[in-house]
Amino acid sequence: MENMARGAEFDDGMHHISRFGEPAEPGSANNPALITGAAVSFEEQHRARVRRYTIIMAFRIPALVLAAVAYSAFGSALVAALIIAVSVPLPWIAVLIANDRPPRDKNEPSRYQYRRPEPPAIGGTHHTIEG
Repeated sequence: MENMARGAEFDDGMHHISRFGEPAEPGSANNPALITGAAVSFEEQHRARVRRYTIIMAFRIPALVLAAVAYSAFGSALVAALIIAVSVPLPWIAVLIANDRPPRDKNEPSRYQYRRPEPPAIGGTHHTIEG
């Protein structure tokens, strides 16, 4: 009865019985398989990269507005120029960070295979005739 309170039964200890009485196979929607070593999906990676890009680029416009406010408040073009100089590389930094993939796992196989260059199709020495 305790299992019923949780909304599930176990018939013989091997199969999970869903609420409606039909067995739920391992890996199905009612009994998902647990994969602890699975990598983050590409969609989640993309969302995280877009989020990082957006956050970094969100500092650019306020920095330009801050430069204008600093110029009008302090009357110093140097302070405004320093704020603008800090904001200039932000798009470049944002693109580099957004395009970076997560670090490789130590167990991830290397796909690079060194191949020796094949010998030329025409072998031997080449004789030239000088005239």
